[in-house]
Amino acid sequence: MSALATDNTDKAILWQQIICRTQKSDQAALSEALDNAGAVSITYQDAADQPVLEPLPGETPLWDDIIITGLFKADSAIAAILFNLRDNPLWQLKSLHTEVLEEQNWERAWMKDFHPMQFGKNLWIYPSWANIPNDDSVKILLDPGLAFGTGTHPTTALCLEWLDQYPPTDKQVIDYGCGSGVLAVAAAKLGAKSIDATDIDPQALLATADNMQRNQIDPTLIRHYLPEQLPQCTADLLIANILLGPLVELADTLLNLVKPNGYLVLSGILASQKEAILSAYSAQLTQIELKQSGDWLRISGKRL
Repeated sequence: MSALATDNTDKAILWQQIICRTQKSDQAALSEALDNAGAVSITYQDAADQPVLEPLPGETPLWDDIIITGLFKADSAIAAILFNLRDNPLWQLKSLHTEVLEEQNWERAWMKDFHPMQFGKNLWIYPSWANIPNDDSVKILLDPGLAFGTGTHPTTALCLEWLDQYPPTDKQVIDYGCGSGVLAVAAAKLGAKSIDATDIDPQALLATADNMQRNQIDPTLIRHYLPEQLPQCTADLLIANILLGPLVELADTLLNLVKPNGYLVLSGILASQKEAILSAYSAQLTQIELKQSGDWLRISGKRL
């Protein structure tokens, strides 16, 4: 958010929010109404703890039960806007209320919510502004972003924990669906010999390259490609933290990218999808391990 102005008395300008709880089918009409009323921003929030998986490029998945918040300037006619929102036949509101916000240092407020995170025994992620200790732990520098994964999601954490438990020392690794590149960077920091990182989104490849540089990774150690450009090679370890649909659809492709006796680690899977992922992979894997965190699941195994 851009810096907010202050008045001549140096008092913070107040912002006002209108917070609406509604259903997904009414999102477009209600958002348009808030926009037409002068909202400077509109945000969406889950109202019922419903998981939404990582979208494909161009997709904007929304929850069935959704909170829509419009941010308005202090001098906006909030009472009139509320009057027009209530009892409108174009949408149904489960709740409607307002809040007042004072100006603050938004960058500092945002930063304070992100702290160093530990994965397994020895692997840590630090935001760039943190005080980094001089110890023997493995440290990844990664700032939270709008997408791609920073370790805060259980599926990413499950993969990082696996890497900490089974460091890929001198191994060839493929990070399939690399996103921010956090798993590729972790593999590099944990001694991998080479890493091929791939993603369908070019922005993910840019994020991976940026995080490689931030972590002073030799650019020849992690190579990054769109999937169709991925070299015809096999790896000692393939990690794919994507979605059930692509994981099932790409089962033969992913299995063929792993050497015999190499390891496959899959995540991005809801626990309720366990049977579907096992059906797609278990015939080609041995030493299968399942690890659950909340609603999410990781499956790993050794390629036959």
